[in-house]
Amino acid sequence: MEARSGRNLASIGAIAFLVIGCLYVLRPFLPGMLFAAAVVISSWPMYLFLLDRMKGRRSLAALTLTLTLTLLVVMPIALVAYNLADDVGRIYEQLRLAVEAGHVEPPIWLQQIPFVGEWVYSYVLELGSSREQMMDAAKRMLEPARHYVLGGGIVLGAGVAQLSLAAFVAFFLYRDGITIRHAINVAMERIIGEGAPRITSTVSLTVRGVMYGLLGTALAQALVAALGFAIAGVPGVLLLGFATFVMSLVPVGPPLIWGGATLWLFNAGETGWGIFMLVWGIFLISGVDNVVKPMLISRGSSLPFLLVLLGVLGGVLAFGFVGLFIGPVLLAVGYSLMREWTGIEPAAVDSV
Repeated sequence: MEARSGRNLASIGAIAFLVIGCLYVLRPFLPGMLFAAAVVISSWPMYLFLLDRMKGRRSLAALTLTLTLTLLVVMPIALVAYNLADDVGRIYEQLRLAVEAGHVEPPIWLQQIPFVGEWVYSYVLELGSSREQMMDAAKRMLEPARHYVLGGGIVLGAGVAQLSLAAFVAFFLYRDGITIRHAINVAMERIIGEGAPRITSTVSLTVRGVMYGLLGTALAQALVAALGFAIAGVPGVLLLGFATFVMSLVPVGPPLIWGGATLWLFNAGETGWGIFMLVWGIFLISGVDNVVKPMLISRGSSLPFLLVLLGVLGGVLAFGFVGLFIGPVLLAVGYSLMREWTGIEPAAVDSV
């Protein structure tokens, strides 16, 4: 009996060591692989539909969905990252040359901002007339801002790389998904027992709820932004709306879009519409991200509001860009499994 117990412990130790080693080897790729798994689970019904339409051609169906993911997500984000880096670099260079030349002329529309316009215009004009003050302000503001923006660009670029890896991994998960799913079910039945199918269903429904919540929020934010751009008469409504949809996946991304539209309106002399766009952006466009996203995710996965926020923030810190999806998904799955194992209903958790 003791010999058998010793063999079991040795087997468990060997398996644990093997799992740790595999995770260590795959550590650089884990964010992209986790995101690919979340995408595949969320879109699995669509893959089965395509598989049926394509008469069981797994590779063709997997390639179709993978290319769709690349065209709709990876390519737009890559283009936005490239254009953002290019625009930021050009603006920084222009400001640097203006500061070194000792002449910065504030725009006229600054005077037309209610309450603080005259003060801001006078301050910028006085600052621009004094080379010493201007150089001092440049040292205190321009360089930190440059490092902050470059850091954001690096995060966005790393996110593009992770998304590209996720698209590559997703192809194989789609193609071999039926076999992988069967293997996981068999393994879970041996480990958990009769409750394995219920646990698997809980994980699938939770992942889909969170992913649908994130993408639904992005779509809602894009529609609200496009409506505001159309009302204010901003050109390129469809393009800006699509850019808002893409940038809604980035922390503090949409203000770069509607903030640019606001500055364009002020610079064009449309002060009233500029104020309207500013208010619309702060309270409606950004309000969707701050309020609707947690509500949709919480409703789709029964995840408490606090865990949604912690999942988004902690996911970004732990996994980078794709952590926006991975963080809430992991917390939602863990919370749902905890409820399954303990038998505590959501209403009971909320009342605590």
